[in-house]
Amino acid sequence: MKFMKSKCMMLIMVLSFVLVACSSHDNEETNTGGESENKEITFLSNFPFETMDPHLNWTPMRAGVVETLVKITEDYNIEPWLASEWETKDNGQTWTFKITENVTFQNGKTLDAEAVKASFERNIQNSAKMKAALSIESMEAEGQKLTFRLEKALPQFPSELVHPNASIIDVTEENMETAPIGTGPFQVATFEAGTKLELNRYDDYWGGKPKLNKVTFTYNEDANARTAALQSGDADIVYRPAIESLELLKQDKSIATEVVPSTRTTMLMFNMNVETTQDENIRRALEALIHREEVVSSVMAGQAEVSQGPFLADAPFSPSYEEKEFGEEIAKEYLQTAGFVMENGKALKDGNPLELTLVTYNYRPDLPIVAQILESNAKELGITMDIQIVENIDEYLKTKDDWDLAIYSANTAPRGDAGYFLNAVYMENGALNFGEVRDQNLVNVIHEFNGTAEIEKRNELAKEAVTIIDENRYHSFVVHPSNYAAYKNTVKNYQISKSEFYVITKDIDIGE
Repeated sequence: MKFMKSKCMMLIMVLSFVLVACSSHDNEETNTGGESENKEITFLSNFPFETMDPHLNWTPMRAGVVETLVKITEDYNIEPWLASEWETKDNGQTWTFKITENVTFQNGKTLDAEAVKASFERNIQNSAKMKAALSIESMEAEGQKLTFRLEKALPQFPSELVHPNASIIDVTEENMETAPIGTGPFQVATFEAGTKLELNRYDDYWGGKPKLNKVTFTYNEDANARTAALQSGDADIVYRPAIESLELLKQDKSIATEVVPSTRTTMLMFNMNVETTQDENIRRALEALIHREEVVSSVMAGQAEVSQGPFLADAPFSPSYEEKEFGEEIAKEYLQTAGFVMENGKALKDGNPLELTLVTYNYRPDLPIVAQILESNAKELGITMDIQIVENIDEYLKTKDDWDLAIYSANTAPRGDAGYFLNAVYMENGALNFGEVRDQNLVNVIHEFNGTAEIEKRNELAKEAVTIIDENRYHSFVVHPSNYAAYKNTVKNYQISKSEFYVITKDIDIGE
Protein backbone atom coordinates (compact mmCIF):
# COMPACT_ATOMS: atom_id res chain seq x y z
CA MET A 1 0.00 0.00 0.00
CA LYS A 2 2.84 2.32 0.94
CA PHE A 3 4.45 1.47 -2.42
CA MET A 4 1.27 2.51 -4.30
CA LYS A 5 1.09 5.80 -2.38
CA SER A 6 4.74 6.51 -3.14
CA LYS A 7 4.15 5.87 -6.84
CA CYS A 8 1.13 8.17 -6.88
CA MET A 9 3.00 10.95 -5.11
CA MET A 10 5.91 10.60 -7.53
CA LEU A 11 3.55 10.69 -10.51
CA ILE A 12 1.85 13.83 -9.19
CA MET A 13 5.22 15.52 -8.70
CA VAL A 14 6.35 14.61 -12.21
CA LEU A 15 3.09 15.89 -13.74
CA SER A 16 3.35 19.09 -11.74
CA PHE A 17 6.92 19.61 -12.94
CA VAL A 18 5.87 19.06 -16.56
CA LEU A 19 2.95 21.46 -16.29
CA VAL A 20 5.11 24.13 -14.69
CA ALA A 21 7.79 23.63 -17.32
CA CYS A 22 5.24 23.85 -20.17
CA SER A 23 3.68 26.94 -18.63
CA SER A 24 7.08 28.53 -18.21
CA HIS A 25 7.98 27.69 -21.81
CA ASP A 26 4.69 29.11 -23.11
CA ASN A 27 5.20 32.31 -21.14
CA GLU A 28 8.75 32.59 -22.42
CA GLU A 29 7.55 32.29 -26.04
CA THR A 30 4.83 34.87 -25.46
CA ASN A 31 7.19 37.32 -23.82
CA THR A 32 10.00 36.99 -26.32
CA GLY A 33 8.02 36.89 -29.53
CA GLY A 34 8.28 33.13 -30.01
CA GLU A 35 6.69 31.07 -32.75
CA SER A 36 3.46 30.62 -30.77
CA GLU A 37 2.57 34.28 -31.29
CA ASN A 38 0.63 35.28 -34.36
CA LYS A 39 1.69 38.87 -34.93
CA GLU A 40 -0.10 40.46 -37.83
CA ILE A 41 -1.29 43.88 -38.91
CA THR A 42 -3.56 45.37 -41.54
CA PHE A 43 -2.18 48.32 -43.49
CA LEU A 44 -4.78 50.42 -45.35
CA SER A 45 -3.68 52.98 -47.91
CA ASN A 46 -4.67 54.98 -50.96
CA PHE A 47 -2.08 53.18 -53.11
CA PRO A 48 -3.94 51.40 -55.95
CA PHE A 49 -2.45 48.08 -57.03
CA GLU A 50 -3.70 46.36 -60.15
CA THR A 51 -0.54 44.28 -60.57
CA MET A 52 2.25 42.99 -58.36
CA ASP A 53 4.82 43.22 -61.15
CA PRO A 54 7.58 45.27 -59.45
CA HIS A 55 8.80 46.60 -62.78
CA LEU A 56 5.42 48.23 -63.37
CA ASN A 57 4.04 49.03 -59.91
CA TRP A 58 5.40 50.42 -56.63
CA THR A 59 3.30 48.24 -54.30
CA PRO A 60 5.79 45.32 -54.08
CA MET A 61 8.43 47.74 -52.78
CA ARG A 62 6.05 49.40 -50.35
CA ALA A 63 4.89 46.01 -49.11
CA GLY A 64 8.41 44.82 -48.35
CA VAL A 65 8.43 42.11 -51.03
CA VAL A 66 11.28 43.46 -53.16
CA GLU A 67 14.37 45.62 -52.79
CA THR A 68 16.69 47.67 -54.98
CA LEU A 69 20.47 47.81 -55.30
CA VAL A 70 20.57 51.13 -53.43
CA LYS A 71 18.14 53.13 -51.31
CA ILE A 72 17.58 56.78 -50.42
CA THR A 73 17.82 58.25 -46.92
CA GLU A 74 15.65 61.01 -45.49
CA ASP A 75 18.41 63.57 -46.15
CA TYR A 76 18.67 62.76 -49.89
CA ASN A 77 21.73 60.49 -49.65
CA ILE A 78 22.16 57.19 -51.50
CA GLU A 79 23.22 54.19 -49.40
CA PRO A 80 23.93 50.48 -50.09
CA TRP A 81 21.17 47.86 -50.06
CA LEU A 82 21.38 44.85 -52.40
CA ALA A 83 24.66 46.31 -53.61
CA SER A 84 27.36 46.80 -51.00
CA GLU A 85 29.53 49.14 -53.07
CA TRP A 86 29.92 50.58 -56.57
CA GLU A 87 32.30 52.64 -58.68
CA THR A 88 32.85 54.25 -62.05
CA LYS A 89 36.17 55.08 -63.68
CA ASP A 90 35.00 56.85 -66.82
CA ASN A 91 32.71 59.62 -65.52
CA GLY A 92 29.64 57.42 -65.39
CA GLN A 93 29.45 55.42 -68.60
CA THR A 94 30.64 52.18 -67.02
CA TRP A 95 29.55 51.20 -63.52
CA THR A 96 30.61 48.19 -61.44
CA PHE A 97 28.43 47.07 -58.53
CA LYS A 98 29.31 44.47 -55.92
CA ILE A 99 26.19 42.51 -55.03
CA THR A 100 25.68 42.04 -51.28
CA GLU A 101 26.79 38.63 -50.01
CA ASN A 102 24.52 36.07 -48.32
CA VAL A 103 21.24 37.38 -49.71
CA THR A 104 18.59 34.93 -50.86
CA PHE A 105 15.36 35.24 -52.76
CA GLN A 106 12.20 34.12 -50.99
CA ASN A 107 12.46 30.75 -52.78
CA GLY A 108 15.87 30.14 -51.20
CA LYS A 109 17.95 30.88 -54.31
CA THR A 110 21.13 32.90 -53.80
CA LEU A 111 21.26 36.45 -55.10
CA ASP A 112 24.25 36.88 -57.39
CA ALA A 113 25.22 39.19 -60.23
CA GLU A 114 23.69 36.90 -62.85
CA ALA A 115 20.30 37.02 -61.13
CA VAL A 116 20.46 40.81 -60.89
CA LYS A 117 21.44 41.04 -64.56
CA ALA A 118 18.46 38.89 -65.56
CA SER A 119 16.14 41.11 -63.53
CA PHE A 120 17.37 44.24 -65.29
CA GLU A 121 17.08 42.54 -68.69
CA ARG A 122 13.43 41.81 -68.00
CA ASN A 123 12.91 45.31 -66.64
CA ILE A 124 14.15 47.20 -69.69
CA GLN A 125 12.28 44.79 -71.96
CA ASN A 126 8.95 45.32 -70.17
CA SER A 127 9.16 49.01 -69.23
CA ALA A 128 9.91 51.68 -71.82
CA LYS A 129 10.12 54.21 -68.99
CA MET A 130 12.84 52.28 -67.14
CA LYS A 131 14.67 51.51 -70.39
CA ALA A 132 14.90 55.23 -71.15
CA ALA A 133 15.90 56.14 -67.58
CA LEU A 134 18.63 53.51 -67.21
CA SER A 135 20.14 53.72 -70.74
CA ILE A 136 21.76 50.30 -70.35
CA GLU A 137 23.74 49.21 -73.41
CA SER A 138 25.12 45.95 -71.99
CA MET A 139 25.76 44.10 -68.71
CA GLU A 140 28.39 41.61 -67.62
CA ALA A 141 27.98 39.36 -64.57
CA GLU A 142 30.76 37.56 -62.76
CA GLY A 143 30.13 36.08 -59.32
CA GLN A 144 28.95 38.99 -57.15
CA LYS A 145 30.23 41.64 -59.57
CA LEU A 146 27.87 43.25 -62.09
CA THR A 147 29.17 45.74 -64.65
CA PHE A 148 26.82 48.08 -66.52
CA ARG A 149 27.88 49.66 -69.79
CA LEU A 150 25.55 52.59 -70.50
CA GLU A 151 24.57 54.17 -73.79
CA LYS A 152 25.80 57.50 -72.44
CA ALA A 153 27.59 58.73 -69.36
CA LEU A 154 25.25 58.98 -66.35
CA PRO A 155 27.28 60.30 -63.41
CA GLN A 156 24.30 59.82 -61.09
CA PHE A 157 23.32 56.36 -62.36
CA PRO A 158 23.07 54.95 -58.79
CA SER A 159 20.26 57.41 -58.00
CA GLU A 160 18.27 55.98 -60.93
CA LEU A 161 18.44 52.59 -59.22
CA VAL A 162 16.53 53.90 -56.18
CA HIS A 163 13.28 53.80 -58.16
CA PRO A 164 10.87 51.05 -56.98
CA ASN A 165 10.56 49.82 -60.57
CA ALA A 166 14.30 49.01 -60.46
CA SER A 167 13.57 46.30 -57.87
CA ILE A 168 15.30 42.94 -58.18
CA ILE A 169 13.25 39.76 -58.68
CA ASP A 170 13.91 36.13 -59.59
CA VAL A 171 12.87 36.10 -63.25
CA THR A 172 12.91 32.28 -63.43
CA GLU A 173 9.67 32.27 -61.42
CA GLU A 174 6.26 32.63 -63.02
CA ASN A 175 3.24 34.71 -61.92
CA MET A 176 5.09 38.02 -61.72
CA GLU A 177 1.75 39.85 -61.88
CA THR A 178 0.43 38.14 -58.75
CA ALA A 179 3.32 36.66 -56.76
CA PRO A 180 6.80 37.99 -57.60
CA ILE A 181 9.75 36.49 -55.74
CA GLY A 182 12.00 39.15 -54.27
CA THR A 183 14.55 39.46 -51.48
CA GLY A 184 12.43 41.45 -49.01
CA PRO A 185 11.24 40.54 -45.50
CA PHE A 186 7.74 39.55 -46.67
CA GLN A 187 6.50 37.34 -49.48
CA VAL A 188 3.17 37.25 -51.25
CA ALA A 189 0.61 34.78 -49.92
CA THR A 190 -2.49 35.91 -51.84
CA PHE A 191 -3.28 38.82 -54.13
CA GLU A 192 -6.58 40.32 -55.27
CA ALA A 193 -6.02 43.13 -57.76
CA GLY A 194 -7.16 46.50 -56.43
CA THR A 195 -8.48 44.99 -53.21
CA LYS A 196 -6.15 43.04 -50.95
CA LEU A 197 -2.62 41.72 -50.67
CA GLU A 198 -1.72 39.16 -47.99
CA LEU A 199 1.91 38.74 -46.99
CA ASN A 200 3.77 36.13 -44.95
CA ARG A 201 7.05 36.61 -43.15
CA TYR A 202 10.17 35.39 -44.95
CA ASP A 203 11.96 33.70 -42.07
CA ASP A 204 15.37 33.63 -43.78
CA TYR A 205 15.40 37.31 -44.69
CA TRP A 206 19.01 38.44 -45.02
CA GLY A 207 18.45 41.55 -42.92
CA GLY A 208 17.19 39.62 -39.90
CA LYS A 209 13.98 37.81 -39.09
CA PRO A 210 10.93 40.11 -39.41
CA LYS A 211 8.97 40.70 -36.22
CA LEU A 212 5.54 40.28 -37.81
CA ASN A 213 4.18 36.95 -39.04
CA LYS A 214 1.66 38.40 -41.48
CA VAL A 215 0.67 41.67 -43.09
CA THR A 216 -2.55 42.43 -44.94
CA PHE A 217 -2.16 45.31 -47.39
CA THR A 218 -5.48 46.84 -48.47
CA TYR A 219 -6.69 49.76 -50.52
CA ASN A 220 -9.53 52.26 -50.29
CA GLU A 221 -9.54 55.56 -52.20
CA ASP A 222 -12.06 57.06 -49.74
CA ALA A 223 -10.10 58.92 -47.03
CA ASN A 224 -13.09 58.97 -44.67
CA ALA A 225 -13.46 55.21 -45.05
CA ARG A 226 -9.78 54.79 -44.21
CA THR A 227 -10.23 56.87 -41.06
CA ALA A 228 -13.30 54.86 -40.01
CA ALA A 229 -11.40 51.60 -40.51
CA LEU A 230 -8.73 52.73 -38.06
CA GLN A 231 -11.28 53.88 -35.50
CA SER A 232 -13.25 50.63 -35.72
CA GLY A 233 -10.15 48.44 -35.46
CA ASP A 234 -10.41 47.07 -39.02
CA ALA A 235 -6.97 48.54 -39.77
CA ASP A 236 -3.86 48.94 -37.65
CA ILE A 237 -2.07 51.48 -39.83
CA VAL A 238 -3.79 53.93 -42.17
CA TYR A 239 -1.79 55.92 -44.68
CA ARG A 240 -3.33 59.32 -45.40
CA PRO A 241 -6.54 59.20 -43.34
CA ALA A 242 -9.00 62.03 -43.99
CA ILE A 243 -6.84 65.10 -43.52
CA GLU A 244 -9.54 66.93 -41.58
CA SER A 245 -9.63 64.05 -39.08
CA LEU A 246 -5.99 64.35 -37.97
CA GLU A 247 -6.65 66.68 -35.03
CA LEU A 248 -9.47 64.43 -33.82
CA LEU A 249 -7.28 61.34 -34.14
CA LYS A 250 -4.54 63.03 -32.12
CA GLN A 251 -6.98 63.29 -29.21
CA ASP A 252 -7.55 59.52 -29.19
CA LYS A 253 -5.07 57.98 -26.74
CA SER A 254 -5.24 54.63 -28.54
CA ILE A 255 -4.02 56.17 -31.81
CA ALA A 256 -0.68 57.71 -32.81
CA THR A 257 -0.18 60.06 -35.76
CA GLU A 258 2.93 60.93 -37.72
CA VAL A 259 3.47 63.75 -40.22
CA VAL A 260 6.66 64.38 -42.24
CA PRO A 261 7.49 66.63 -45.22
CA SER A 262 7.29 64.88 -48.57
CA THR A 263 9.15 65.22 -51.84
CA ARG A 264 5.79 65.32 -53.60
CA THR A 265 4.43 68.45 -55.29
CA THR A 266 0.94 69.41 -56.40
CA MET A 267 1.18 71.29 -59.69
CA LEU A 268 -0.84 72.90 -62.42
CA MET A 269 0.18 71.49 -65.82
CA PHE A 270 -0.36 73.27 -69.13
CA ASN A 271 -0.86 71.60 -72.50
CA MET A 272 1.70 73.40 -74.64
CA ASN A 273 0.09 72.06 -77.82
CA VAL A 274 -2.93 74.30 -77.20
CA GLU A 275 -2.75 77.84 -78.58
CA THR A 276 -4.35 79.40 -75.51
CA THR A 277 -1.91 77.96 -72.97
CA GLN A 278 1.06 78.61 -75.24
CA ASP A 279 0.62 82.23 -74.15
CA GLU A 280 2.76 82.83 -71.05
CA ASN A 281 0.38 85.57 -69.89
CA ILE A 282 -2.48 83.07 -69.79
CA ARG A 283 -0.33 80.67 -67.77
CA ARG A 284 0.57 83.46 -65.34
CA ALA A 285 -3.08 84.50 -65.06
CA LEU A 286 -4.18 80.98 -64.20
CA GLU A 287 -1.34 80.59 -61.70
CA ALA A 288 -2.45 83.78 -59.95
CA LEU A 289 -5.92 82.31 -59.40
CA ILE A 290 -4.68 79.60 -57.01
CA HIS A 291 -4.04 81.07 -53.57
CA ARG A 292 -1.37 78.80 -52.08
CA GLU A 293 -1.97 79.73 -48.45
CA GLU A 294 -5.68 78.98 -48.90
CA VAL A 295 -4.86 75.52 -50.25
CA VAL A 296 -2.55 74.82 -47.29
CA SER A 297 -5.03 76.00 -44.66
CA SER A 298 -8.43 75.02 -46.03
CA VAL A 299 -7.72 72.08 -48.35
CA MET A 300 -4.71 70.51 -46.64
CA ALA A 301 -5.70 71.41 -43.06
CA GLY A 302 -2.23 72.83 -42.56
CA GLN A 303 -0.53 69.56 -43.55
CA ALA A 304 1.44 71.02 -46.47
CA GLU A 305 3.94 73.73 -47.38
CA VAL A 306 3.48 76.45 -49.98
CA SER A 307 5.46 75.45 -53.05
CA GLN A 308 7.68 77.94 -54.84
CA GLY A 309 8.89 75.31 -57.29
CA PRO A 310 9.11 71.55 -57.80
CA PHE A 311 11.46 70.82 -54.86
CA LEU A 312 11.29 71.38 -51.13
CA ALA A 313 13.03 74.60 -50.09
CA ASP A 314 15.68 72.71 -48.11
CA ALA A 315 16.73 70.60 -51.11
CA PRO A 316 20.31 71.47 -52.20
CA PHE A 317 19.09 71.82 -55.79
CA SER A 318 16.24 74.25 -55.05
CA PRO A 319 16.92 77.86 -56.20
CA SER A 320 15.65 81.15 -54.84
CA TYR A 321 12.61 82.50 -56.69
CA GLU A 322 11.21 85.80 -57.75
CA GLU A 323 8.36 86.89 -55.50
CA LYS A 324 5.00 85.97 -56.98
CA GLU A 325 1.72 87.84 -56.60
CA PHE A 326 -1.65 86.13 -56.49
CA GLY A 327 -5.24 87.25 -56.74
CA GLU A 328 -7.98 88.05 -59.21
CA GLU A 329 -6.68 91.55 -59.97
CA ILE A 330 -3.24 90.20 -60.86
CA ALA A 331 -4.84 87.53 -63.05
CA LYS A 332 -7.02 90.16 -64.77
CA GLU A 333 -3.93 92.20 -65.69
CA TYR A 334 -2.31 89.18 -67.33
CA LEU A 335 -5.53 88.42 -69.23
CA GLN A 336 -5.67 91.96 -70.53
CA THR A 337 -2.03 91.73 -71.62
CA ALA A 338 -2.97 88.55 -73.50
CA GLY A 339 -5.66 90.53 -75.36
CA PHE A 340 -8.81 89.54 -73.44
CA VAL A 341 -11.60 91.90 -72.50
CA MET A 342 -14.59 91.44 -70.21
CA GLU A 343 -18.00 91.63 -71.92
CA ASN A 344 -21.24 90.48 -70.30
CA GLY A 345 -19.36 88.51 -67.69
CA LYS A 346 -17.20 86.67 -70.25
CA ALA A 347 -13.48 86.88 -70.99
CA LEU A 348 -13.35 87.40 -74.77
CA LYS A 349 -10.59 87.68 -77.34
CA ASP A 350 -11.58 88.50 -80.92
CA GLY A 351 -15.13 87.71 -79.80
CA ASN A 352 -14.23 84.20 -78.63
CA PRO A 353 -14.76 83.19 -74.98
CA LEU A 354 -11.95 81.68 -72.90
CA GLU A 355 -13.07 78.09 -72.29
CA LEU A 356 -10.72 75.50 -70.79
CA THR A 357 -10.85 71.80 -69.95
CA LEU A 358 -9.17 70.87 -66.67
CA VAL A 359 -8.47 67.21 -65.86
CA THR A 360 -7.53 65.65 -62.53
CA TYR A 361 -8.16 62.49 -60.50
CA ASN A 362 -9.56 61.24 -57.18
CA TYR A 363 -6.58 59.10 -56.15
CA ARG A 364 -5.48 62.10 -54.10
CA PRO A 365 -8.70 63.66 -52.79
CA ASP A 366 -7.20 67.14 -52.40
CA LEU A 367 -6.61 67.48 -56.14
CA PRO A 368 -10.27 67.82 -57.22
CA ILE A 369 -10.73 70.44 -54.48
CA VAL A 370 -7.79 72.47 -55.81
CA ALA A 371 -9.36 72.13 -59.27
CA GLN A 372 -12.65 73.46 -57.92
CA ILE A 373 -10.92 76.44 -56.32
CA LEU A 374 -9.30 77.29 -59.64
CA GLU A 375 -12.58 76.81 -61.52
CA SER A 376 -14.47 79.03 -59.06
CA ASN A 377 -11.90 81.84 -59.17
CA ALA A 378 -11.66 81.62 -62.97
CA LYS A 379 -15.44 81.98 -63.23
CA GLU A 380 -15.19 85.37 -61.48
CA LEU A 381 -13.04 86.56 -64.39
CA GLY A 382 -15.39 85.20 -67.04
CA ILE A 383 -13.36 82.05 -67.75
CA THR A 384 -15.35 78.87 -68.28
CA MET A 385 -13.59 75.79 -66.94
CA ASP A 386 -14.85 72.23 -67.40
CA ILE A 387 -13.43 69.83 -64.78
CA GLN A 388 -13.00 66.22 -65.87
CA ILE A 389 -12.21 63.52 -63.29
CA VAL A 390 -10.37 60.61 -64.94
CA GLU A 391 -9.32 57.17 -63.71
CA ASN A 392 -5.80 56.72 -65.09
CA ILE A 393 -4.41 60.23 -65.26
CA ASP A 394 -1.05 59.31 -66.81
CA GLU A 395 -2.65 57.28 -69.58
CA TYR A 396 -5.20 60.02 -70.25
CA LEU A 397 -2.63 62.81 -70.49
CA LYS A 398 -0.40 60.70 -72.74
CA THR A 399 -3.08 59.64 -75.20
CA LYS A 400 -5.63 62.46 -75.24
CA ASP A 401 -5.32 65.93 -76.68
CA ASP A 402 -8.67 67.29 -75.47
CA TRP A 403 -7.29 68.89 -72.29
CA ASP A 404 -5.85 72.32 -71.58
CA LEU A 405 -4.88 72.05 -67.92
CA ALA A 406 -4.27 69.34 -65.35
CA ILE A 407 -3.99 69.33 -61.58
CA TYR A 408 -1.36 66.67 -60.95
CA SER A 409 0.74 65.34 -58.09
CA ALA A 410 4.29 64.10 -58.65
CA ASN A 411 7.11 62.88 -56.45
CA THR A 412 9.67 65.32 -57.77
CA ALA A 413 12.82 64.16 -55.95
CA PRO A 414 12.33 60.46 -55.25
CA ARG A 415 16.00 59.60 -55.79
CA GLY A 416 17.81 62.30 -53.86
CA ASP A 417 18.59 64.25 -56.99
CA ALA A 418 16.90 66.70 -59.38
CA GLY A 419 17.58 64.46 -62.37
CA TYR A 420 14.42 62.38 -62.28
CA PHE A 421 12.06 65.35 -62.44
CA LEU A 422 14.03 67.37 -64.96
CA ASN A 423 14.42 64.48 -67.39
CA ALA A 424 10.94 63.01 -66.96
CA VAL A 425 9.05 66.30 -67.26
CA TYR A 426 11.07 68.50 -69.62
CA MET A 427 12.97 66.31 -72.05
CA GLU A 428 11.32 65.54 -75.39
CA ASN A 429 10.51 61.90 -74.63
CA GLY A 430 10.20 62.33 -70.88
CA ALA A 431 7.72 59.97 -69.25
CA LEU A 432 5.88 62.88 -67.56
CA ASN A 433 6.23 65.52 -70.28
CA PHE A 434 2.50 65.34 -70.89
CA GLY A 435 2.21 68.97 -71.96
CA GLU A 436 5.10 68.57 -74.43
CA VAL A 437 7.25 71.41 -73.15
CA ARG A 438 9.92 72.26 -75.73
CA ASP A 439 12.64 74.70 -74.74
CA GLN A 440 16.05 74.13 -76.29
CA ASN A 441 17.79 76.35 -73.75
CA LEU A 442 16.29 74.26 -70.93
CA VAL A 443 17.18 71.01 -72.71
CA ASN A 444 20.79 72.16 -73.10
CA VAL A 445 21.07 72.87 -69.37
CA ILE A 446 19.59 69.46 -68.53
CA HIS A 447 22.02 67.77 -70.94
CA GLU A 448 24.93 69.50 -69.20
CA PHE A 449 23.49 68.51 -65.84
CA ASN A 450 23.22 64.87 -66.97
CA GLY A 451 26.88 64.84 -68.00
CA THR A 452 28.22 66.41 -64.81
CA ALA A 453 29.58 64.28 -61.98
CA GLU A 454 30.56 66.88 -59.38
CA ILE A 455 27.67 67.29 -56.92
CA GLU A 456 27.92 71.05 -56.34
CA LYS A 457 28.06 71.73 -60.08
CA ARG A 458 25.04 69.44 -60.65
CA ASN A 459 23.09 71.33 -58.01
CA GLU A 460 23.90 74.68 -59.61
CA LEU A 461 22.81 73.40 -63.03
CA ALA A 462 19.60 72.04 -61.51
CA LYS A 463 18.90 75.46 -60.01
CA GLU A 464 19.51 77.05 -63.42
CA ALA A 465 17.07 74.64 -65.07
CA VAL A 466 14.39 75.25 -62.43
CA THR A 467 14.81 79.01 -62.80
CA ILE A 468 14.10 78.70 -66.54
CA ILE A 469 11.00 76.64 -65.75
CA ASP A 470 9.84 79.20 -63.21
CA GLU A 471 10.44 82.25 -65.41
CA ASN A 472 8.45 80.71 -68.27
CA ARG A 473 5.75 79.20 -66.05
CA TYR A 474 5.95 75.87 -67.85
CA HIS A 475 4.27 74.52 -64.73
CA SER A 476 2.76 76.23 -61.75
CA PHE A 477 3.67 74.63 -58.43
CA VAL A 478 1.08 74.85 -55.68
CA VAL A 479 1.97 72.97 -52.48
CA HIS A 480 4.16 70.23 -51.08
CA PRO A 481 1.67 67.95 -49.27
CA SER A 482 2.96 66.26 -46.14
CA ASN A 483 3.16 62.51 -45.75
CA TYR A 484 1.01 61.46 -42.84
CA ALA A 485 -0.34 58.32 -41.26
CA ALA A 486 -2.26 57.24 -38.18
CA TYR A 487 -1.93 53.92 -36.40
CA LYS A 488 -2.89 52.01 -33.29
CA ASN A 489 -0.49 52.69 -30.44
CA THR A 490 0.12 48.95 -30.22
CA VAL A 491 2.07 49.23 -33.49
CA LYS A 492 5.79 49.57 -32.87
CA ASN A 493 8.67 50.82 -35.06
CA TYR A 494 6.50 52.11 -37.90
CA GLN A 495 8.06 55.09 -39.67
CA ILE A 496 6.79 57.18 -42.53
CA SER A 497 9.27 58.51 -45.10
CA LYS A 498 9.55 61.47 -47.47
CA SER A 499 9.97 59.18 -50.46
CA GLU A 500 6.85 57.01 -49.90
CA PHE A 501 8.92 53.98 -50.97
CA TYR A 502 9.64 52.09 -47.75
CA VAL A 503 6.42 51.26 -45.92
CA ILE A 504 6.39 47.69 -44.58
CA THR A 505 9.74 46.78 -43.00
CA LYS A 506 11.18 43.93 -40.96
CA ASP A 507 11.19 46.11 -37.83
CA ILE A 508 7.47 46.81 -37.60
CA ASP A 509 6.05 45.05 -34.55
CA ILE A 510 2.83 44.90 -32.59
CA GLY A 511 2.33 44.52 -28.87
CA GLU A 512 0.82 46.07 -25.77
